Amino acid sequence: MSHTAHIRSHRKPRRSASTLAMRAGVAGGVLSTLAVAGASGSANAAEPVTQTLELPTLTADLAAQAAQSADATQQAAANYQLQAERDAAAANAAKQAKADLAEAKQKAAEAKKQADEAARKEAAARASRNAERTTLSASSSTDSSSTSSSTATGSAAAVISFVKAQIGKSYVLGATGPSAYDCSGLVQAAFKQIGVSLPRVSQDQSTQGTQVSLSNLQPGDILYWGNAGSAYHVAVYVGDGMFVGAQNPSTGIVEKPLSYDPPTGAVRVL
Repeated sequence: MSHTAHIRSHRKPRRSASTLAMRAGVAGGVLSTLAVAGASGSANAAEPVTQTLELPTLTADLAAQAAQSADATQQAAANYQLQAERDAAAANAAKQAKADLAEAKQKAAEAKKQADEAARKEAAARASRNAERTTLSASSSTDSSSTSSSTATGSAAAVISFVKAQIGKSYVLGATGPSAYDCSGLVQAAFKQIGVSLPRVSQDQSTQGTQVSLSNLQPGDILYWGNAGSAYHVAVYVGDGMFVGAQNPSTGIVEKPLSYDPPTGAVRVL
């Protein structure tokens, strides 16, 4: 017996053929599986991937939202513009109103100034007429003989005779005789019968001949009430501080003293 026979061999025991065959089969199966998986992966990599997300629907929603946002922005811009136009119009209106108010105040001030001036002139004219009437009354009472109808001669006497003959007849507006007269119709008729042609209305009769002072009247002078050129009544001075005229529908044609209704002025056509 060898001296090494009792020592266990260090060499690994040989595997049996069946064990090796089984392992080889397992390894082959694994490799086959990997090969199939690789082939499948390669095939999948070569083919394009089909997406299944509903992109058209998502895109339409985004477009609708963008359109709504654009409309809202446009509407806001339009509102801002409209407000700006309204503010500008209000500012212009306020400016124009201020200018109109200033102009109205200026016109009112000018109108007041003119009214005051007219009132002043009217007061002065009234004072002058009152002074003349006072002088006329005094003159009539102190020197009535100088204006007596008895001194009237010729045409003046004929005029006075005519108007006195009409006393008591009716006053009718627009009448020129012979049964009724208005104030200017009586004066026109009185002078017509002596060949003197006078205008028909009192306004025009008050500007005929020569203007004379009420303190220097003579029989036959035409008396007028109101301003020359715009007189509203006329009569004939007959002397002795008296006049004859067609006064109104209530009194008719009468003879009255100057103090009954003091005239404004007088004209002399004879």
